[in-house]
Amino acid sequence: MNSEFKKTPFYDMHVSLGAQMGPFGGYMMPIRYKGIIQEHHACRKGAVLFDTCHMGEFIVKGRRALADLENIVSCDVSSMETGQCRYGLMCNDKGGVIDDLLVYRRGDDEFMLVVNAGTQDNDFAWIQSHVSSDTFAENISDKTAKFDLQGPGSVKIVQKIVDEPVADLKFYHFQPNTSHGKEIIVSRTGYTGEMGFEIYSEPELSLQLWNRCMELGAEPAGLGARDTLRLEMGMPLYGHELSEKRNAAESGFVRAISQSKKFIGSKVVLDNSQKKNALVGINLEGRRAARNGDTILDESGRAIGEVTSGSFAPSLEIAIAMGYVENTFSSPGCRILIQTVRQNIPGVVCELPFYKGATARKAMKNFC
Repeated sequence: MNSEFKKTPFYDMHVSLGAQMGPFGGYMMPIRYKGIIQEHHACRKGAVLFDTCHMGEFIVKGRRALADLENIVSCDVSSMETGQCRYGLMCNDKGGVIDDLLVYRRGDDEFMLVVNAGTQDNDFAWIQSHVSSDTFAENISDKTAKFDLQGPGSVKIVQKIVDEPVADLKFYHFQPNTSHGKEIIVSRTGYTGEMGFEIYSEPELSLQLWNRCMELGAEPAGLGARDTLRLEMGMPLYGHELSEKRNAAESGFVRAISQSKKFIGSKVVLDNSQKKNALVGINLEGRRAARNGDTILDESGRAIGEVTSGSFAPSLEIAIAMGYVENTFSSPGCRILIQTVRQNIPGVVCELPFYKGATARKAMKNFC
């Protein structure tokens, strides 16, 4: 089975550390080490390491690169400063989401896009077919390694593995840096909601930096904990909350959608009459979790939507879910039922994020 999937540069290390491995996005990835709940709490309270080498990185540059990206992604690119990151969606002509991604502005005419693993090939083909003839696009994923150092304890660790100070690095910004005489990129976006960093480098160096982080107290964590952490923050997972079949505007991620420009799919995305459903958070009664695909019912038992993600939330000690419901059932406080294989679970629509105590947006000086 393993031969069917790609391996990241960290694969052998994951196995040596006793990780439970499983397929994700075309790769064999660590699902858990000591346990999902333990790794979850380690991120909220200390520092953990996630292998994110499976994600893709593209370079897009040239005198028309900015204009091309304004057409390709939903977020406003022209207002970005060099050194800034921005979350955006790449839509098809019908307003469905091809992928969600991060845009890194490296200069006036140069950008790096960070995309999901399972959509990487399709993403790059889409970009190549929608850029100008003199815009250069390169997939640098195979020669780029990436890991995420997340948690309030990450600040004291990251400065010991890089050469240049990172104390002034703002949220959703990045900076070139060096380590062991080699160029790296350090960014601060935080899929977990906690203070943390993403480290991009060549594969061999990335392994050295990972090991050094562990020596300094960071614990390895798998995709299981990464999923519970992102769900508590109401963050999307492509293929669950976002897909080509779902209007991007229904997701409610307004920060990712510019209201002042045209982009591929914008005619549908910016048309309020096309928004038939809304993505909501749901607090459930008890610890039993809902799962992707479970039907959401109103109190009379009529189907009104579908669960996209669900799990027990370790930080909150309750079960939570996200899902799409008809607009009239999207207000916080609205009572619903989730139909699972075993029973109907009562729930209440709530505001996102579920977890309110995250540290990602706080000043780094608070953690030094």
